[in-house]
Amino acid sequence: MKNLLFFTVLFFFSINIYSQTNSDKSKITLKRIYTSKDFSREWFGPYKWYKNGNFYTKLEPSKSIKYGVDIVRYSSKSGKKQIIIAANKLIPKGDSIPLRVEKYFWSHDLSKLLIFNNSKKVWRSNTRGDYWVYDTINKTLKKIGKSLPESSLMFAKFSHDDKKIAYVSGNNIYVEDINSGNIKQLTFDGNKQIINGTFDWAYEEELKCRDGFRWSSDDRNIAFWQVDATDIKNFLMINNTDSVYSHTIPVQYPKVGFDPSSAKIGIVNLSMGQIKWIPVPGDPKQHYLPRLQWLKDENKIVIQQLNRKQNTNKLWMYDLNSEKINNFFTDEDDAWIDIDWSDVSQTKWGPTEIVFYNNNKDFLWVSEKDGWRHIYTVNVESGNERLITKGKYDIASLYGFDTKEELIYFNASPDNSTERYLYKINLSGKKMKRLTPQTFKGVNLYDIAPNFSYAIQDFSSVDRVPIKNLIGLKDHGINIKLIGNTKLKSTIEQLNLGKIEFFKIKTEDNVELDGYMIKPPDFDASKKYPVLFYVYGEPWGQTALNRWPSIWNNMIAQEGVLVITMDNRGTPCLKGREWRKSIYRKIGVVNSRDQAMAAKEILKWTFVDTSKIAVWGWSGGGSMTLNLLFRYPEIYKIGMSVAPVTDLLYYDNIYEERYMGLPKENLEDYKQGSPITFAKGLKGKLLLVHGTGDDNVHYQNTEALVNELIKQNKQFSMMSYPNRTHGIYEGKNTRYHLYTLLTDFLKTNLGIK
Repeated sequence: MKNLLFFTVLFFFSINIYSQTNSDKSKITLKRIYTSKDFSREWFGPYKWYKNGNFYTKLEPSKSIKYGVDIVRYSSKSGKKQIIIAANKLIPKGDSIPLRVEKYFWSHDLSKLLIFNNSKKVWRSNTRGDYWVYDTINKTLKKIGKSLPESSLMFAKFSHDDKKIAYVSGNNIYVEDINSGNIKQLTFDGNKQIINGTFDWAYEEELKCRDGFRWSSDDRNIAFWQVDATDIKNFLMINNTDSVYSHTIPVQYPKVGFDPSSAKIGIVNLSMGQIKWIPVPGDPKQHYLPRLQWLKDENKIVIQQLNRKQNTNKLWMYDLNSEKINNFFTDEDDAWIDIDWSDVSQTKWGPTEIVFYNNNKDFLWVSEKDGWRHIYTVNVESGNERLITKGKYDIASLYGFDTKEELIYFNASPDNSTERYLYKINLSGKKMKRLTPQTFKGVNLYDIAPNFSYAIQDFSSVDRVPIKNLIGLKDHGINIKLIGNTKLKSTIEQLNLGKIEFFKIKTEDNVELDGYMIKPPDFDASKKYPVLFYVYGEPWGQTALNRWPSIWNNMIAQEGVLVITMDNRGTPCLKGREWRKSIYRKIGVVNSRDQAMAAKEILKWTFVDTSKIAVWGWSGGGSMTLNLLFRYPEIYKIGMSVAPVTDLLYYDNIYEERYMGLPKENLEDYKQGSPITFAKGLKGKLLLVHGTGDDNVHYQNTEALVNELIKQNKQFSMMSYPNRTHGIYEGKNTRYHLYTLLTDFLKTNLGIK
């Protein structure tokens, strides 16, 4: 239902297919977008900070071996380059082709490189595969887990002394001695229902939980999650096309109102093989355990426990020596608690760990308890809190804490919610400074090196192509220009593009929304233009951001259409807790009204053709499109809904219950928030699109809506994409076909030639 996958897949797959020329350099066409490299971006191979950040490494195509990649090291200060592992070193014995490196990880002492390849999908991501270790000293390459099935290893990681590697295979945890190759199995009950060291579908999708085990600092123990999905029903998808007889594809998927998988945390001692289960209080089916971490240099584990409603987050400290557990901190909210402190300004996907400092006596915490998203410091023993970031503004992401300089780095934009910038502040909260220069007006994302001397900056705006710089963190000076996207910039400069303008609009409910519009290139305020609203509108995403826009949206504007996007209440804008959480138990109601009332004001603009108002969205935006089309037919005449949730009870429990509450307590809220309830209101033109292999927002949603539309005798258009998932990108020509479908439907119904 979330649009993160949509944004990633939409842009990546829409611009990186095959090369083809186009005679009119000023015009964007579907062919240019989907069958050429005209709008492709420069590739910056997977990189890792090296030697605490004084260097970084990345993958680069080998110049001497076809299909091979070199591991290259660059100085963060000077940019000096050195190949430290050539592609010919990564050829397994008996083969002639180097390993295809998908991911790689350095050992703590940097003497070994762990390589992940031959990956296969688990749930929605390729998280199982093969692992290899290259020893930079002995110049040897060996496969890990040789006795286990091919492409079955998950989340392999070095012990702190770099002598062992632990991993998951078949939902059991193993540890392997690197030198001898001896493998020791640590858990034995793993199967499709009992999941050790990793997670079920909902934990992975909604809580960012994938890697489910942690080495202790002394390497004597491994803490791990065990998820029991025995009572989770399988949702069966059907594949009708890949064989003569159809077959079903089961997905463990807990729907709204059904209990989640139970979860517990164990500690396995490597020498004894014994497992201790941590006695976290509470019904394991009525809570979530989304985070755990070892305290550095201590035999203590910190566990975060969310209740089923996700509005209480308890922090527990378990002492392995005394076997005692203590609830040392609790955060609560009347709506829901965000366990991760990141938004669009986060450069890397993954869970947020709590930052402990002062010999683990204090920690940093982010909370909305005063009405704004602020950073606090909390004492572990006393629980005393002190506010660090003060004022009526939100932080967007907490990047890290330089304990040596006692400086906290975070992302924020106090004066403009559509932008993001890097800030630092000391522990007293008295010295806050913006580090991002004024020249980078837009969205800035950062990945800060472990030594807090350098960072990699990603920047773009609506009128400046994405770039990537390596900067010195102290003064934000640019050490190295990593990516300039000069070819893309040149292509864009040749286009005849309309102006992109930001605006604020206040509704009759006294709600002010941020938005922007892409004007046609020959815009004339004395004429009237059709409008296409692009919508999302749920807590997972913000659309009216000052960052590089979709090329397809610019193409539609070139056709003489005003393309507009706005962010309603409930979206993760930096406008305070009340803005974000006013949508609680009102998804589908508050957000659609905000959009409609803002559109109502836009219809007053003299250059808008009120008879030609279209709206479209994907996932949660697909749901929003339906709600707008059904609830406000006097405004919206055309709608294109891709992969929508049509009945809120059809989505997963973790996401929907977080924002809507438990249906046994407020079922009517679910009914009032579901587009299917209002299908009888359809008066305009509707295009419904869905992939039958969508394991996120099930095709069930579309079929249920189809039945209701038939019942109400409502005519509509529909396209199903066989076996495509939520991103609808699999298979040759899929994206080109999909966007041709959307474009043709839009142009036909807007009367555009």
